[in-house]
Amino acid sequence: MQSTAEKTVHKPIKRKLFKPDAYVLLFYILIFCTIATYLVPSGVFDRVKKGDITMTVPGSYHLVKSTPVNFLEIFTAIQAGMVAGAPLIFLILFTGGALAVIDKTGAIDTFIRNVINLCKGRVLLLIIPICLMFSILGTTGIIVNSVIAFIPIGVMIARKLKSDAIFGVSLIYLGTYAGWNVSLISPQTLGLSQRIAELPLLSGMSFRIVIYLTFLLCTICYIYWYARKIKKDISQSILGLDRFPNSLGINENEIKTEKLTLQHKIVLLFSGGSLLAFIICTLIFKWTENEMAGLFIFIAIGAGIISRMKVNDIAKTFMDGCQKLVYGALIVGMARAVIILIEQGQLLDTIVHGLSTLLAPLSPVTGTLGMFIGSAAIHFLISSGSGESTMLMPILVPLADLLHITRQVAVQSVLFGEGVVNCINPTSGVLMAILATSGISYGKWLRFMIPLTVIWAVLAAIFLTIGVLIKWGPF
Repeated sequence: MQSTAEKTVHKPIKRKLFKPDAYVLLFYILIFCTIATYLVPSGVFDRVKKGDITMTVPGSYHLVKSTPVNFLEIFTAIQAGMVAGAPLIFLILFTGGALAVIDKTGAIDTFIRNVINLCKGRVLLLIIPICLMFSILGTTGIIVNSVIAFIPIGVMIARKLKSDAIFGVSLIYLGTYAGWNVSLISPQTLGLSQRIAELPLLSGMSFRIVIYLTFLLCTICYIYWYARKIKKDISQSILGLDRFPNSLGINENEIKTEKLTLQHKIVLLFSGGSLLAFIICTLIFKWTENEMAGLFIFIAIGAGIISRMKVNDIAKTFMDGCQKLVYGALIVGMARAVIILIEQGQLLDTIVHGLSTLLAPLSPVTGTLGMFIGSAAIHFLISSGSGESTMLMPILVPLADLLHITRQVAVQSVLFGEGVVNCINPTSGVLMAILATSGISYGKWLRFMIPLTVIWAVLAAIFLTIGVLIKWGPF
């Protein structure tokens, strides 16, 4: 007779695919970059300062003594990244604190509930105005890094619609970056690139408006398609059963009141007016994340006083909100550490030189697409629009002249290269902070974003090809 043990059926153990935490993923990238400093030759371009812009000098690339990163520098780069990313880190923390105070009043919850009731559940009526508004703020460069501050509002909207965190994040983040990625008047990227290329500022506007509207329309359609898919079958959510992995400092208790009280209205007017004042001051006084972080402290105190909260209660609620976003805030420093290591190893100029060598013998259309693809690849190493412009434009402008590509097309190829991969770039502090604070894993975000990224890339290739064929010039 067979023993009981022999009769036992052994089920095969399913091994789950290892999904690294966002911090672990960035640490792996740090290790990879460290190894690369031993394998890739170190080289630099000479640089000159023209006004307030430091630019690379075409044809000046030369090898220098290798400066490989040692073991200790991997960890000191993380600390240096935290210091360099401090403005954005504190903006994220103070956003969580301010929203926790405002949310405790019930004003945001009740307002969103009323707006959704007004739209009668028609999600497209929410997507279009929100994406349009944020895309305008993005394409003008008013809101870029500070988009993080508005993500919790998107997540709250998603909660009320019984959608998921990906929809809530994409509503705000992709709405903003659909504009930023194809800038119309942003001085940080378009304006800077045109100055370096010696083009009239805001030139080529008519064609850029067509590009902007096309990208925005495709982005809205994609977000709407995903929202509809979840509405029909909630199991289609990429996040699975845990559709809201992180509360983002938002009160989990449902606010039962359906009516906006006078106190709610004053809190909302005060908070909204403060944010509007920030947008105006950004245009006039060039305010940045530093001022916005301070603004959220002001909003938290003001909203607490209006709601007649005790001062100790305001402080405790604010700190509780900050604590919930520590995980998402510190990842900004990890992403910045990657860039610091690459700079220490002097790898970037070598990569740019290799790109220009590859592009030199190509035809105008192929060369333009090569500029676009090369810019996209390099953006994973720079992760800064202005930094990429000052690095690449001085190299690509003379190359464009040599290949009979108009300078306007060369500018757009760099902007497209940066823009198309912005929302999947693991070295982007903004992206990684948004994912960490909302609890969305990088892998699941990629599953959502890859189809849209491919659509953006195809559109970019089409518009660049048209630009070459029509010899897109200054006007």
